[in-house]
Amino acid sequence: MIKKQVGPIRAAILEFMGVPAEITQLDANQVLSLLGNGTQTSSGKNVTVDSALQLSTVWACVRLISETVSTLPLRVYQNNDDGSRTLAKSHHLYKLLCKKPNAEFTPSRFRLMIVASICLWGNAYVEKIYIGKRLVSLEPLLPQCITVKRLKNGSLEYKEVKNGKDRVIPENRIMHIRGFGIDGINGLATIYQGRETVGSATAADQSAGKFFKKGMQPSGFLTTDVQLNDKQRGQIGDNVTKYAMSENAGRIMVLEAGMKYQNITMNPEAAQLLQTRSYNVEELCRLWRVPPFMIGHMDKASSWASSTEAQMLHFLTNTLRPLLVNIEQELAASLLDPRESDDITIEFSVEGLLRADSKGRAEYYNSALNNGWMNRNEVRRLENLPPVPGGDVYTVQSALINLEHVGKNYGAINDEPTQQTT
Repeated sequence: MIKKQVGPIRAAILEFMGVPAEITQLDANQVLSLLGNGTQTSSGKNVTVDSALQLSTVWACVRLISETVSTLPLRVYQNNDDGSRTLAKSHHLYKLLCKKPNAEFTPSRFRLMIVASICLWGNAYVEKIYIGKRLVSLEPLLPQCITVKRLKNGSLEYKEVKNGKDRVIPENRIMHIRGFGIDGINGLATIYQGRETVGSATAADQSAGKFFKKGMQPSGFLTTDVQLNDKQRGQIGDNVTKYAMSENAGRIMVLEAGMKYQNITMNPEAAQLLQTRSYNVEELCRLWRVPPFMIGHMDKASSWASSTEAQMLHFLTNTLRPLLVNIEQELAASLLDPRESDDITIEFSVEGLLRADSKGRAEYYNSALNNGWMNRNEVRRLENLPPVPGGDVYTVQSALINLEHVGKNYGAINDEPTQQTT
């Protein structure tokens, strides 16, 4: 990527924010636009993270993904020699990831902040706090306060600028979870990459607001045969304005001196205002790969899935799964000792997303039990039920026989005595 030569003013701003002078053109634009007044789009609107979050679609998409991931259980497993695995409750990461990441955050809030940072900024940063050699806390950092650059020795330098002060965080003391990106250093900010779509949606929302403010109809005009001076025109304009607001709709306007009011009729459908806003919802959903029906947009074929399970499976496979795998692998790479990477697995449990379909869940469990690849206590554990005596036994369905044996004594056919009941 080509380096840029920044001007003196921009260089001063970047230096104050802790951005190194060697930063690339793309990175400089992202930092300045997302933190400052934004980059002006072709719609004439400046786009920042804060302005984007004022759009209900952006808010709903980011909140849906973040809150969904925050509710998924994150487990730390011990891999056993026989291929099975058990919860590694004695491992130090179990407490940090599953119980208390730091003094202030619950596990759910911790994961929510990480995912929201990735959705909005393309990056999530977590500082690892040690006492001696023991990891004791995971502290999420604000992504807008962090800049990253590659040093001459090949390592990465992380600099945090906060309250006018900056500090350098060593690479081995920070966990950097990147979203989609192309340079291997930073993830790309969705808001920045989709700024034209966000700007267009912002302009449409503001146009709709002004439309309703003016009484939900475009202005009409007054006609009269009398010559009016400037003062009279101003008085008439002030009087008409009282009837223009939506809260004044239905009030009777009094006209004098033979004036006639001619209304210019134009409905929102004809002006394509509603169609534009509906289209913008789908465009914004596309940025985050969120099915529109999941944020309440039920237009046309948005609700294509025929069941809740199919909807959740689509969302899980296409939206959440890439994100979850990315987080799981970064947690393992950053937090696990290389010597225990084969023995410990960090993984999200996604079964809860499919629990809404009781019929499908029952069929799934029935197949698992009848074919012997799950036992009853394993099923009960997934349903948050306590184990039962004898529930750890694996069973298979053995009632299947050849067609020619139907109606015959199966035990006699196989030269086996049958048990008589009294």
